[in-house]
Amino acid sequence: MPSVDPFLIVARVLVAAVGVWAVVSVLLSAIRTVVVPRGESLALTAFVFVGLRRILHPIVDRMGPARRERVLARYAPLSLMLLAATWSVLVIAGYALVFWAVTDRSWTESLEVSGSSLTTLGVLSIPGTPTILLSVSEALIGLGLVGLLISFLPTMYSIYNRRELAVAQLATRAGTPPSVPVLVSRLHYIRGLEELDDLWSEWEAWFADLEETHTSYPALVYFRSGQGRSWLTSAGTVLDTAAVVTAAIDVPVRPQPQLCLRAGFLALREVADHFGQAYDPDPAPDDPISVTRAEFEACLDELSAAGVPLRADRDQAWREFAGWRVNYDAALIALCAVIEPPTAPWSSDRSPRWSPPFLRTVWLARTSGFRESRSMRRAETTG
Repeated sequence: MPSVDPFLIVARVLVAAVGVWAVVSVLLSAIRTVVVPRGESLALTAFVFVGLRRILHPIVDRMGPARRERVLARYAPLSLMLLAATWSVLVIAGYALVFWAVTDRSWTESLEVSGSSLTTLGVLSIPGTPTILLSVSEALIGLGLVGLLISFLPTMYSIYNRRELAVAQLATRAGTPPSVPVLVSRLHYIRGLEELDDLWSEWEAWFADLEETHTSYPALVYFRSGQGRSWLTSAGTVLDTAAVVTAAIDVPVRPQPQLCLRAGFLALREVADHFGQAYDPDPAPDDPISVTRAEFEACLDELSAAGVPLRADRDQAWREFAGWRVNYDAALIALCAVIEPPTAPWSSDRSPRWSPPFLRTVWLARTSGFRESRSMRRAETTG
């Protein structure tokens, strides 16, 4: 009877354990990405998205604005497809390790059988009940991943269409890129600034929907709007308009713009949390903001020239505006750096250039301190 090498047995057990771990990790990543209703920060997803972004970053930087926008518009769909391909490749590799560990086949044969099983081609198989069961389980996983994608993509595009409807409607009122003076002036001409409660209510609901969907499906953040628009700069314009109306426009004070402001800065903070962007969760009203007093005065001058009634005390108006803006200023500018939207006043025109993090930094952020700091920031914000 031939002797059995104990080292080979230990090696096969360890290889099988690594393969099972790889398959289980991929399944958990796919489920937490697609099925879990509240999005989670996953190292594998971050590696794929950041890795592709690092490849595209030096190329995009040398392009003109129009071509650059076209390439960035394809970044999110390509990343999603690459993520699905990564899941498949890792499952094939994991099962190949298991096939090698439980049979006497070579690495190449194990890999071929694993690929045939996942794709349900069935052109290759290894006789024996254990290996047949392994092939069947891998085929079921392959079908499950396809099913997840079939249900995942329509959901993503349904949310995208819902988001972009409001963005397109805003463009007819605020222009492209959106501007606070243009939006306020047109609202003043069209309907009067006293009758805007429905506008604030619509965007309050939009922000609530944004907070839920763009943390459940973070890839949506990278899906760009069309025609030179951006969901993020549109959101910033609405918040700035609500702040200007509340602080400087001579109309009766109503709670609706303030509720819209609160819904907006909480939504942007939640999305910024998910992407690990830093901000002060409890800023003081007089903390510095990225909008200067001169820019604010220029905005009021444009509104005055358009016949918009303004309050006499501009110093007080500036203090109130800055007191609102400070709640979302850092989150807005940080997210502009992440997704690099088209240039728009008071938002992407002052955001720093995106610097791709090292993949090790992404791993640490997704596996250790980021979750804890995110929970602490949310608790402080809620409190």
